[in-house]
Formats: sequence, structure tokens, C-alpha cells
Amino acid sequence: MLRHRHIPLRRGGTLLVVLSLILLSAVGIGGWIYYRNASGYVGSENAPILETVFRGDFDHIVLEQGEVGSSSNNELKCQVKARGSTGTPILWVIDEGTYVKKGDKLCELDSSALENEIKGQRIVVSAAEALVISSDAAVRQAAISRQEYLEGIYQTDRKLILSEIAIAEQERRRAELSLASAERLAAKGTLRPLQIQAEQFSVQNAKNVLESAKSRLRVLDELTKQKMLVQLDSSIETARAKLESDRSVLLEEKLKLDELQQQISWCTIIAPANGQVVHANAQDRRGNAEFIVAAGSIVREQQNLFLLPDPTKMQVRAKINESRITLIREGMPVKIQVQGANLLGQVSKVNKYAEAGGWLSTTVKEYVTAIEIYNPPPTIRTGMTAEVQIFVEQIPNALQIPVHAVYESRGHYLVLRKSGPNKYETVEVEVGATNERFVTVNKGLSDGDQIVVNPRQHEYLMNIPEFADLPPNEEFKVLPKFSPSADSESAGPRGGSGPDGAPGGSRQPAEMVKLMMDRLDTDHDGKISSDEAAVDDRMSQRFASQDANGDGFVEEAELLNAMQKRATQGLPGGPPK
Repeated sequence: MLRHRHIPLRRGGTLLVVLSLILLSAVGIGGWIYYRNASGYVGSENAPILETVFRGDFDHIVLEQGEVGSSSNNELKCQVKARGSTGTPILWVIDEGTYVKKGDKLCELDSSALENEIKGQRIVVSAAEALVISSDAAVRQAAISRQEYLEGIYQTDRKLILSEIAIAEQERRRAELSLASAERLAAKGTLRPLQIQAEQFSVQNAKNVLESAKSRLRVLDELTKQKMLVQLDSSIETARAKLESDRSVLLEEKLKLDELQQQISWCTIIAPANGQVVHANAQDRRGNAEFIVAAGSIVREQQNLFLLPDPTKMQVRAKINESRITLIREGMPVKIQVQGANLLGQVSKVNKYAEAGGWLSTTVKEYVTAIEIYNPPPTIRTGMTAEVQIFVEQIPNALQIPVHAVYESRGHYLVLRKSGPNKYETVEVEVGATNERFVTVNKGLSDGDQIVVNPRQHEYLMNIPEFADLPPNEEFKVLPKFSPSADSESAGPRGGSGPDGAPGGSRQPAEMVKLMMDRLDTDHDGKISSDEAAVDDRMSQRFASQDANGDGFVEEAELLNAMQKRATQGLPGGPPK
């Protein structure tokens, strides 16, 4: 029986063998990598996503959503003044969306406080009327007193004085005759001197009485009469002034009464024209309900309550992102879709100032654009959501490629074109008009070429030239980038795929989720299993994080929530520098 001899290897020989094997393996792996990079070989699991260059009518469309409204609205405000620090309660309000005719009742406000106030105001008006009557009587009484003095008291006093003057004149003459007779008798010596002096005193007394009567007549005519007229005229003017004051008070109190009656009539709000009722509900900056038109709500003076839009003048108010607002001009044609109805319109107004941002708003500004609807049908309602397609530019038979297939480097645009089996070449192209899904190519490609739509994931296949920096102040065309509302699973052109394997282009998250569900949910059970997700590398990598409830399936709501979360956190990476 033969025995094998065990010949032990030296320790140094064993180490040499191991190092030789490692070296051979490294050389083999390095050679394979070099061959792959040199030949363009790509494994099937990480193969570039291809799209065929095609010709077709190019529409540069800005796609947005907006709210339907009327360009001519009858605004109905609360005209009732607040009593105290609060407003006026709403007792009854018509349902929103109701069609009304002119004269129909829309709302009823609480008028109980006004009715109590109007009762007291009627008493105040009655008292003011009594004062006016009394003041008017005082004016007439003062006027009668003046007439009474001029035609009665004054004339009587004057005639009495004239009578006294006449009597005094008579007494003076009698005294003078008696003195003359006494002087004749004294000359004959029949009367004594003392008797002559007595007669002289009688004459002088008669003269004094006459002069006194004449002085009282002069005082009556020149002073007493003027004094009494001034006093009587003053009484008349005072009475008239009080009458005017009382009349003003009465007028003011009547105006207050009329105003209260008007306020009560305003508690019932009537439709001024035909239309559809829209409640003027208000929200604060956080989106919370600040005021709701409903029974029990408190409304202040001049607060909007209703809108009655003119159904023949309808429009869409769309908010355009600041990155696209410079493309929009008045008069541009627009396709509008509302509740399945396809309508036509045009841009009627582009706001120059951005909308005020709310508490939860981002730093991205939005500008309201008004779009007039041609011949609006009666089926559309104020407040409906509309999708608008604003046609910025239209080019017939244009050569087009997906916008995500373009790789920008220092103002130059490159694409990765398939040149053979597992071979790709880098081609510089001249781009023209762009939109969020496609870019037109003026030079560099031909119809039917196959290009990679996710070149950023396969940069190792690209041969990027060393371009010089752009000269100062020289601009280059900026291609559309992902919008903040879009994820990397954005919808793509003509059934192709975007960087994450989903159709490419910029769409709303809900639309992208629907496209992904249609593509990956092969058994149509409304959810994506791990096996179904395996066909998409990026979806397969994110499957565990998107399966929020851990049941082994990703439902539509879970996918939408994950996509919106990534959108708010910002997109990973970005365009190459």
C-alpha cells in the first residue's frame, strides 16, 4: 500500500501564492471594468433608458390649475353698523350655489337691538317736535309784542304827552293874559306889586310845564322808542335763533330715526340681480377659516357676505410659478378643461406683483393670471377647479427630445446617443424652444436617433469635452428644471422613462402617482407589491420607506405621501455644474 508523503510548504511560499491570486483577481476585475468603459457595455439591470428622437408639432405649453370665477361680480356687503364693540349676528342665510333672481332674499341679520333703539328714538323725536312748536310760538309772540308797542303803547304815550303839551300851552296863554291885565291895573294904581309878582310866577310855571311836556315827547320819540325797538327786535331774533336750533335738533333726530329704519331694512339682504350665490368665506394666512357665512356668525360693517357672479363673463384665475411667468403674455390662446368640458379662452391679464405668501408658503413666488373663457357653458360653476394649457409657442414638424435627456456643461448642451450594441457616444446639440417635457433640436441629431433619457445616471458613458467658461455677461438658454411640486418620478415623453424609471417631464404629484400605479400595478389590485416594484430600480430601493404601514404593499396614498414629502424637502442632487 502506497502512502502519500506530506511535504510541508514553507511559510514564505504560502504567502507568495496568496498574493499572486489577489493580484491576478485585481488585474482581471480592472480589465473587465476597462473593457466595460471602453466598449460601452452596460449590465441589463442598470441599462440606460432609451428614447427615439422624433418629429412632430411642438407646443410650448404652460400647464397649470386655477379656479373658475366671474370677471364681473356683484359684491354684497353688510351695511348695518355695529352696536357696541361686536358686529351683527346672522339669523338666516341662503345656501351657497343657489340660483336666485333679482329681489330674492339672501340673508337676514338680527335687528332686535335696532328695533329697541328705534323706540327710544321716536320719543326723542316727539320731544324735539314739541320744542320746535314752542319756539315757533315764541317767535310769533315777540313779533306781536313789537307791533303792539309801535301801534299801541307808543302811540298812546305820545298822544298823552301831546295832550299835556296842549293843556300847558293853554295854561301859559291864560297866565300871560292874566299878567297883562294885572300890569294894566297896576298902572292905574288899583293892584299892589305883590299881586303882579304872583301873576308873573303863574306865567313862568305854565312855561315850565309846557317845556317839560315837550321834553318828554322828544325823549319818547328819540330814545324810549328806539330802546324799546332794540329790546323787542332782540327778543324776536333770540326766539328765531332758538327756533332754528330746535329745528336743527329735530332734523338731526329725524335723520337718526330714518337711519335706524334704513339699518333695519338693511338687515334683510336682497339680490340686486340674477346670479348664483357664492359665500364670501374668509381664511387667515394659515389657511384656517377666519369667517364663514352661516347662521350665528357675527358680521361687521362693510364685510363681504356674498358674490353674485355674472355667468356670461367667466374666467379662470391661475397662479403661475415665477420661473414661467415671464413666458406669459396677454392675448395668448388657452385650452381650458373644467369637469370634463374642453373650452377655449385667452390670457386677459397678468399680474405684475406676486401673491402674498402665507405662513406655510415657500419662498417661490406665484403670479395670478386671469384667463377669459370664450362662450362659457351654464354647467360650469364658480369655484370649480380648471386645468389650463397656455400656448406660449407652436412649431410645426419640430425635431424633439425629452428635456431630461439634455446634459448641460458650461453653456453647452450634450446628449448621449446610442451608436451601436452597448455603445454610446456624446453629441453636442443646439437646442431651440423648450417646455417642461420636450426640447426642440436645431442641430446635432436626426429623426430616429436613439438617445439616453437619464444621462446623469450614466455619466461614466459620456465623454464630456473641456469647455471654456462663458465670457462675462454672456447668457445661455436655461432648460426647464424640476418644479418644486415634482419628484424625480416625473412624467416623460411618449411613454419613455425619466431618471427614476417613471415617465419623464414635470407633472403634479397626483398625476405622477397615477402614472406609476398604471405602469407598475400589473395585477390592477390598487397597490404595488415588492415583486411588481422590482422592475423599477428606484422604486425597488424606496419600497421599504414608502410602505408606511409595513403590510408588504405600497398603496396609492402611501406613494403620494412619500412623493410630497420628498418634494417639500427638495430634490436630491441637481443639474451638473
